[in-house]
Amino acid sequence: MLTIPGRRGRLCDCRTRREFLTAGSVSLFGLSLAPFLAWQKAQAAAAPRLAGMKGFGAAKSVILCFLQGGPSHLDIWDPKPEAPSNIRGEFKAIQTKVPGIWLSETMPMLGEQVDKCTLIRSMSYTPEGLFNHTAAIYQMLTGYPPDKVSPSGQLEPPSPADFPTAGSHISKLKPPTEPVLPFVELPRTLQESGVIGKGGAAGFLGKAYDPYRLYQDPNKPIKLDDLTLRKEVPPERLKDRFLLRKGLNSSMPDLEKALKSYALDEYYEKAFDLVLSGKARDAFDLEKEPDKVRERYGRTTFGQGALMARRLIEAGTRFVQLNWPAVANGNPEVDSWDTHAANFKPLKNLHCPVLDRTLSALLEDMHQRGLLQETLVVAVGEFGRSPRLGVSTSGNTNAPDGRDHWPYCYTALIAGAGISGGKLYGASDQTGSSPKENPVHPTDLLATVYYTLGIDPDMEIRNHLNQPRELVKGKPLVGLWS
Repeated sequence: MLTIPGRRGRLCDCRTRREFLTAGSVSLFGLSLAPFLAWQKAQAAAAPRLAGMKGFGAAKSVILCFLQGGPSHLDIWDPKPEAPSNIRGEFKAIQTKVPGIWLSETMPMLGEQVDKCTLIRSMSYTPEGLFNHTAAIYQMLTGYPPDKVSPSGQLEPPSPADFPTAGSHISKLKPPTEPVLPFVELPRTLQESGVIGKGGAAGFLGKAYDPYRLYQDPNKPIKLDDLTLRKEVPPERLKDRFLLRKGLNSSMPDLEKALKSYALDEYYEKAFDLVLSGKARDAFDLEKEPDKVRERYGRTTFGQGALMARRLIEAGTRFVQLNWPAVANGNPEVDSWDTHAANFKPLKNLHCPVLDRTLSALLEDMHQRGLLQETLVVAVGEFGRSPRLGVSTSGNTNAPDGRDHWPYCYTALIAGAGISGGKLYGASDQTGSSPKENPVHPTDLLATVYYTLGIDPDMEIRNHLNQPRELVKGKPLVGLWS
């Protein structure tokens, strides 16, 4: 079953979101999934001032590989072989396929695909309370710093007053044209300690724009009960009830018909198609992929999650968020990028082999299928790790070979949608401590995502208090298309 952890939130018509996503559940007036799709009607036209600019509207969809936990930029994307040993660490730098671009020896397979992406080596922000994972994740995914941050950086649980995560805005402003789910998050929630899902929900947009959460391991058999008709509801019966609803609409007074029938029929039809076409359900079915392809991505949770993301995008889903399958502040010896206690052994033996295989496979596969041209692929964490080993930068205790949180400089990978491949954008200084040129704030990266989808990052939205706000306080990186 597609599980949705946490409290059973109620929607405005007193139905739970699970009831909305139980596609076999029907009522006299149609599918219970239909209102979820109907609320996608709100759209925003891009500002004419952006029309014709390089990269604007170049993407139809986005895959965000969110590496929650904060991977070390120096040990993956931005090695410093000339730095002192207490900064450069244990790994050697290797030459990639593109002359002049060097990666850590932990990423040899990505080195063969680096001609398809750009590395932004100047991601940076000043903490101001955003030193810990949850607060940094919230800023990265919503484009706004949280209102309340404790000295430790811990936040309150998700709230209806939160700023929406990027995928929620996109599923509202750019609903898909196919009968598929607009926004899917997998394979686990965002989490630091007991704070679960902060920065990963629709917030003041309402639960209708929450992601469809596949919190299962894609490397294991997937249960798809929520996208399957119940046995007692055959397709013919579902069609009859759909036609009955249309008949009832036709007998409404003209005004009510104008407000309901005309506007909603399109979405009831999409809901009907979503259930009966099986397109969304099929997108989750990795058994339809050849073993060779599955092996190329890696038989891991993250690897099979990336393959599932590609299938969802291919089916028409607008935004897929693939979270690193670990708690942000988990155990680095098992699954986490949070390498305070140990940095090099977990990266060498566990995390980097998975990341290297999966990202290289995703770029290669998307390119070969012609999907990369119209899909934006982003891989980024909430921050990097401290250049100097064994020091404390966030109040945490670090082992001699551990690295602490470091928001002042880190790296993001971006590809697709016509962005130049085999390039570097920005640069870090000699120790990877701060940007040397073209600093990029997380909100600038998020603005670039919106921009690439044809959404004006400066457009006005209204929060839960009906106050005007910018979609994101950042500027798109138009230089990526030069």
